[in-house]
Amino acid sequence: MQKKQRFYGDRTIIALLALLSAFPPLSTDLYLPALPHMMEVLRTSQSLVNLTLSLFLVSFAVGMLVWGPMSEKYGRKPILLIGLALYAAGGAGCALSTHVVPLIASRMIQAFGGGAAGAVATAIVKDLYDGRRRESVLAVVMSMVVVAPVVAPVLGAVLLKFMPWTAIFWLQAGVGLAVLALSLLLDETLEERYSGSLAHSLGRLFVVLRNPGFSVLLGTFSLVPLPLMAFIGASAFIYTQGFGMTESRFSYFFAFNALGSLVGPLLYLRLSLIFSSRSIITFCFCLLAACGAGLALYGGTGPIPFALTMATATISISMMRPPTANMLLSQQKRDTGSAAALINFMGMFMGSVGMFLISLEPGDPIPVLGLMQILVGGTCGGLWLLLRRRSFIRQEDGRETPSGPPERRE
Repeated sequence: MQKKQRFYGDRTIIALLALLSAFPPLSTDLYLPALPHMMEVLRTSQSLVNLTLSLFLVSFAVGMLVWGPMSEKYGRKPILLIGLALYAAGGAGCALSTHVVPLIASRMIQAFGGGAAGAVATAIVKDLYDGRRRESVLAVVMSMVVVAPVVAPVLGAVLLKFMPWTAIFWLQAGVGLAVLALSLLLDETLEERYSGSLAHSLGRLFVVLRNPGFSVLLGTFSLVPLPLMAFIGASAFIYTQGFGMTESRFSYFFAFNALGSLVGPLLYLRLSLIFSSRSIITFCFCLLAACGAGLALYGGTGPIPFALTMATATISISMMRPPTANMLLSQQKRDTGSAAALINFMGMFMGSVGMFLISLEPGDPIPVLGLMQILVGGTCGGLWLLLRRRSFIRQEDGRETPSGPPERRE
């Protein structure tokens, strides 16, 4: 670490950052096995139940967009504590809901608070680390985050055997309070706070977006989570209703897919010792498109072909996360909180779009998932090949691309 923490060592702070980054999968994957059951208990439709997922992601994304710039003005720690308190309160509201409308509203409150965890965690990585070390920490954090999507659906299925679905949201509220207590011992990592007004602080988002190196890469990379989040939204219905699995068996298949999120970052760390990050990103786009073709052709033949193809696609998506996040952060010398907020906002927002789109095809979503992977892999991969050598793109170490002149900075 560049800056030492009084109460946390390097490994402990990385574990805390991973826990903060795990809030989205913890908040969505934990109750995936309960979705069909919740639809029956609340006497509502699949589309309305899916809103508890998609609107959660939208509200989480908006929260990150607000909390990120505010953390530049008021500091990382105060914003994190306020957000975690809101997350816990929203989780309790979900547990107390007896109708789908207050459940959706409480999920949005929970998500808005949780957005502080996502934005601040990424900003703290930039505050504490730089260069190759930052890329390694991002990879480790993202691989540790896999614990949540692997364990969450299995734990959710176990809870459903002995407790009502509301217990899942009480558990989420308890996790929020526990992380809040741990965050009280965190030292402030922001060295220089923004001295302007709150409105000007939020306006720094547009300053960051005026940086062409950041904005064009953000537009390209933000589409990558779309097919993965669409799968998460439809997975319970694909396995339980499409393939006729029990909730428990579904949780194991989902956990197998989530292991791809662990393999991806770890595989990237290995491959980055041999190949450049740019070459790895190109390969991942090609692999994603190939998986989409395989899913469209053979995904519906059985749960095993579907799971194997989807897990490979997940590996390709998660392998891109460390280098693309580091490349985006490297485009900005200042306004780290705003940059981190925009990165996470776009990823979560496009993920919610994926969940919404897949809910429009409840009959047979597998070919739609395949088409999404083909379009994202082909389109974004093509844009990446056109943009990666442009002069306004900074290299991962902060240097300009050799083929062009120095970039203007705000």
